[in-house]
Amino acid sequence: MAQQTETKAPPEKPVGAGSVFLSFAPWIIFGVVASPSTWEYAALAALIAAIVLSGKDIARRRFYLLDMVGIVFFAVISVLALALDRSQLLWLETYAQVISNGVIAVVALGSLLKDPFTAQYARQQTPRDLWNSPVFLHINRVLTAAWGAVFVLMALSTWLAIRVPSLDDWLDWVVPVVLLVAVVKFTERYPEAYKARAV
Repeated sequence: MAQQTETKAPPEKPVGAGSVFLSFAPWIIFGVVASPSTWEYAALAALIAAIVLSGKDIARRRFYLLDMVGIVFFAVISVLALALDRSQLLWLETYAQVISNGVIAVVALGSLLKDPFTAQYARQQTPRDLWNSPVFLHINRVLTAAWGAVFVLMALSTWLAIRVPSLDDWLDWVVPVVLLVAVVKFTERYPEAYKARAV
């Protein structure tokens, strides 16, 4: 009986908000720094952050989806900044934040089709025999959907900031920060709350 209870019990911490947040950090850096006059520097800073933050994991042959997409995305943006004339990149200057938020939303929500991205982090601190448990899978689907939804809303907010310049401070800064704080808190609290209901 004790063995059965142990098998069904979800992990204590299916995923840490801190570990997920580190993978989002380069995207957040880009979103904060990017503007029509600074997006090239924002892309370079985000690329450096992505490489530094994921370097130890890559050396250990642990490849996280968000880290790899971030490195490729910001490398491409940095190369475009060097290779193309400024006049050819007006669309990128204007929509840099919208594009970055949209890309990460697609990556996060797309991972639900196969392997929720938060599960990659959760497996590092969860016994292997729990990886396919219904509780583990449910928690990581919900957390992944929450992060994806937040970046969809951030993409919409930064797009509206372009359309409604009088509200750009709110839409570019306040709304995204509130959304990020909310999803971090949700990531910290939801697993234990769901565990309490599921036991």
